[in-house]
Amino acid sequence: MKIYRGVFSPIQVNTYIITGNGTDCIIIDCGCYGETEERKLEEMLASRGLNPVMLIDTHCHLDHVFGNRFMLERYGLRPRFHEGDSYNYRNAPKLSLMFGLTMEAPPEPEVYLAEDDNITAAGITLQVIHVPGHSPGGIALYSAEDSVVFTGDALFAGSIGRSDLPGGDHEQLMENIREKLFTLPPETVIYPGHGPESTIGEEMQRNPFFT
Repeated sequence: MKIYRGVFSPIQVNTYIITGNGTDCIIIDCGCYGETEERKLEEMLASRGLNPVMLIDTHCHLDHVFGNRFMLERYGLRPRFHEGDSYNYRNAPKLSLMFGLTMEAPPEPEVYLAEDDNITAAGITLQVIHVPGHSPGGIALYSAEDSVVFTGDALFAGSIGRSDLPGGDHEQLMENIREKLFTLPPETVIYPGHGPESTIGEEMQRNPFFT
């Protein structure tokens, strides 16, 4: 698996471009805000000769879905996400106003994802892990073959996701991290929704929320 990252919007969200065959790719959390960032993503894809064939949202807070309409209009892709985040998705334009930002209504999803679904595209297979707590429909995307997990806003390097937004639950988040993410092999590399990479082992040993 090759992984490319773009950091977008005033909220600095990580958008991941991943490919296993060097031709097609999956986009995770398209956070492009405005035409300048949309062109940046286009250039990232074109310079690597990559064609997006799937769009996945780890959850549907506004910063993770800013670019969904662009992905539909430019590449014909609708998002896939967990149905538990439907409220956040529908209300993203309204919630964006709280941050002094604007966005059009995002497009309807292609399909809803659920715990233990296996997604295969672009030469990659990802297992869906449902990790609510930051948001009701939060998911992580795990590749056992490549020993990586995209954790969205559930688990960061040295931190965890906030739980004070609608549908958040701190205890639920802590439990899901312990039972669903910390049970992955310790060498698994974490690619979070914000900030730098880490590993499962590093977070088990050093994350201040668990030590």
